[in-house]
Amino acid sequence: QVQLVESGGGLVQPGGSLRLSCQASGSIVTINTMGWYRQAPGKQREPVATMTRFLLSGGSTNYADTVKGRFTITKDTAKNTVDLQMNSLKPEDTAVYYCYADILSGGSTWNQNEFWGQGTQVTVSS
Repeated sequence: QVQLVESGGGLVQPGGSLRLSCQASGSIVTINTMGWYRQAPGKQREPVATMTRFLLSGGSTNYADTVKGRFTITKDTAKNTVDLQMNSLKPEDTAVYYCYADILSGGSTWNQNEFWGQGTQVTVSS
């Protein structure tokens, strides 16, 4: 079974920084895409930053326009982790942030599925 475990998040003042981390574990064959989504109250879940071909070379990194230049996504392929460094945070960044991964997993039989972390609250307020 595959699990995504998140850490980080919390309350920060406008202009401050936070770092989120997510680790995938389990019977992982390969990770296709991994990254972060967020959902603000009353809004749909939206992508924040994602990395394709996560365990391979030649992938792409994609950011939402609203976070470009402020957020940075990084990975550690040896640990199957993805981090999101969030700088210059704004009140509109307040949301529950979810780790996402598209993973091929299994033992004798392989299955490709989408997985989500439990979510971590990020609140930007003075």
